[in-house]
Amino acid sequence: MDAPTRSSLASKQTPPQPFSVPFFGQADALFERHLLSDAVVEPVGAYERQRFEALGHSVRDVLAAQWIKTQATYDQADPKRIYYLSMEFLIGRSLTNNLTNLMLNPSFKHAAIEAQLDWVGMVEQEPDAGLGNGGLGRLAACFLDSMATMQLPAMGYGLRYEYGMFKQAIEQGWQREQPDNWLRRQDPWEILRRSEFVEVKLSCSFEMHQGNLQIVAGHPSTLIGVPYDRPIVGFGGRTINSLRLWSATAPDYFDFQEFSSGDFVGALVGSISAQTLTRVLYPDDSTQKGQALRFAQEYFLVACSLADLIRRFRRHSDDWQLLPEKVAIQLNDTHPSLSVPELMRILLDEANLPWDEAWDLTTRSLAYTNHTLLPEALEKWPLHYFRQMLPRQLEIIYEINSRFLSDVRSRHPGDEGIVERVSLIEEGEEDKVRMANLAIVGSHSTNGVAAIHSNLLKTTTVRDLAQIFPERFNNKTNGVTPRRWLLMCNPDLSQVISDAIGEDWMEDFSKIVDLAPHAGEPGFQHAFLQAKRNAKANFAGWLHSVSGQSVDPDSIFDCQIKRIHEYKRQMLNALRVIVLYNRIRAVPDLEITPRTFFFAGKAAPGYRIAKLIIKFLNNLAGTIDGDPLVRGRIKVVFLPEYCVSLAERLIPAADVSNQISTAGYEASGTSNMKFMMNGALTIATRDGATIEMAEQAGEDNFFLFGLTAQQVAESRGWYDPRWHYDNDVETRQAIDLIASDHFSQNERGAFGPIVDILLHGDHYMHLADLSAYLAADQALCALYADRNEWARKAILNVAHSGPFSSDRSIAQYASEIWRAKPCPVA
Repeated sequence: MDAPTRSSLASKQTPPQPFSVPFFGQADALFERHLLSDAVVEPVGAYERQRFEALGHSVRDVLAAQWIKTQATYDQADPKRIYYLSMEFLIGRSLTNNLTNLMLNPSFKHAAIEAQLDWVGMVEQEPDAGLGNGGLGRLAACFLDSMATMQLPAMGYGLRYEYGMFKQAIEQGWQREQPDNWLRRQDPWEILRRSEFVEVKLSCSFEMHQGNLQIVAGHPSTLIGVPYDRPIVGFGGRTINSLRLWSATAPDYFDFQEFSSGDFVGALVGSISAQTLTRVLYPDDSTQKGQALRFAQEYFLVACSLADLIRRFRRHSDDWQLLPEKVAIQLNDTHPSLSVPELMRILLDEANLPWDEAWDLTTRSLAYTNHTLLPEALEKWPLHYFRQMLPRQLEIIYEINSRFLSDVRSRHPGDEGIVERVSLIEEGEEDKVRMANLAIVGSHSTNGVAAIHSNLLKTTTVRDLAQIFPERFNNKTNGVTPRRWLLMCNPDLSQVISDAIGEDWMEDFSKIVDLAPHAGEPGFQHAFLQAKRNAKANFAGWLHSVSGQSVDPDSIFDCQIKRIHEYKRQMLNALRVIVLYNRIRAVPDLEITPRTFFFAGKAAPGYRIAKLIIKFLNNLAGTIDGDPLVRGRIKVVFLPEYCVSLAERLIPAADVSNQISTAGYEASGTSNMKFMMNGALTIATRDGATIEMAEQAGEDNFFLFGLTAQQVAESRGWYDPRWHYDNDVETRQAIDLIASDHFSQNERGAFGPIVDILLHGDHYMHLADLSAYLAADQALCALYADRNEWARKAILNVAHSGPFSSDRSIAQYASEIWRAKPCPVA
């Protein structure tokens, strides 16, 4: 793996020092002032939420001067700036993260406790920001952290979702979506920049009809994008960048004449319709209404962000030729692909540039990250949405396509097959714009997010485009920030590491490799295992306090936490549990180490099978809990409302990380990296970044199993899941137990669809990999019995996790794609 350290960008930077403002000299005064002036309460009588808000405002007061200084430095130095566009930023909670990066977290926690404040209670008052769903959004958050830490002049652009995606509740085993009203109370981190609003013009308008937002064609309208800025604190507090989130509103949101005449709803409908645009993340796109809203969201993000960054560029230069020298725009997946026609529209219609010049500037300014190989995730938008909302952008797309296909025909005369495959327009019953093709053709760089993913992207998913533009394709393996995912969330292990190798790893994570020589030391192994035991006990205590569930911290904590999707194969994990369950029932005195299997993740509201899998996992948990023969030996726990804060608690406690996607389907994965950093051992298929992780730590320190991506592809024509059912006893017994309604005794036939999928198709090849999974699992359990050898392998995993820091990822983006350099702030 090509994994340079971040030293190439930061070699001249001074080591971080604790934040220079004498925080504790003014902390009490700031805290009391905000309680008195904002909440109008005496400090002694304040509620926990009021204390949290006062604390958050106090920390923001302290970092505000450096935040302003950062922006002033950029304005004065006029460096090349990076603009990161993403529909998701899964930032989690900000209080402890900001204090960690200001290098104040342990001291401030101690000071709060000394002042007899409930530190944990205050922290718990902050909801996870409802700005993302899964790995895509968490990666974007880690990248912002790394850019600030590495002193890169950068800004994130996203949408300010009022209700996030949804809050997941479990009712009788089923996922129930509830509003995630995370902004119902004041957020102390965001700054409203009302004067920096952006007008977004559409060729349609919107109206509310029976509670739904509908398009009204032929009635042009204007939306107002109002920006809210959040601080992104780099480690050491030297650089504080911004995440700018756009909220939609209407220009004339209140008609007094209508209101005074009694039409109360009509007076407000314009505002309600506009605000609905940024109400939720990813509306249910199983309906046309949901699809239209999502399309409008994506354009709104692009239009606001490009207008804003062009405005910044124009403050310093009237020379459009300098745009690619001063601006790097990264498109995080296909969602912001409308940046291609929108930037062309700005350059053609507002800057009045000729086509060739505008096209050259557009492609040199834009870069695209692909995050998936799944065809359904490569967005394709019907042309009628463009005709209704964005006819000018559609004209531009047609012109881009015409010129591009003309060039393709000149390269491949007579080959209309390749012309059809690479076209930006997919013709069919309903013509659609292929957004991935648009992003690739309209940018200078397309990167995958793991070595296998980037290779499959070039050789299968968009093979023809990769052959046309070979110089544009590259790999940038994902990474996660060690500040949040080790230093902050796992203080016991962090202290053990620092005691052994010093604290330099906190900023330069490549130095974590210095831990490797300690892997065989009994004293260090003992300290490592004790830190893990503490994390498990802490998690068990927290889980009991919030849910009443009891788990044994001396059992093996075996975890699979990620979005619920068939290709991620939570059902393969469930089949493993059923096989173990059957073994114990068959041999009651079977000796096994007690195990707790944790599952967590959300299913998209319209994804029926994924929601049925959640139901099955909960029924599996209930059946095992109700069986006295296995109770206390194996336990299944489904943790609802998976979020950053939950991951921060569970990942440090995990012994085992399951990364068991069908080979060739997982682009990268980032939970795998977080588990590795925290000393969990990985049981996995050879997929995503797990391949590179095993290369770094050594395959003998991983538990790899199953078909390779090539074997999966080669077996498509003949694979028959019934063969495994007929020839493998444990596989047949597990499926028969599901089919017999053993796990649905009061809901006969409930899991018939799961059995049908497994036996009649099994597209994601669960049964092909089950036996190999069980064998790897058996080897894992045998190793766990040797605590010192387990510790040695786990320590080696931590020691070789350095290349999977987001700092390394961003160093590569900055040097190889953006050509951007640090801009240090005094």
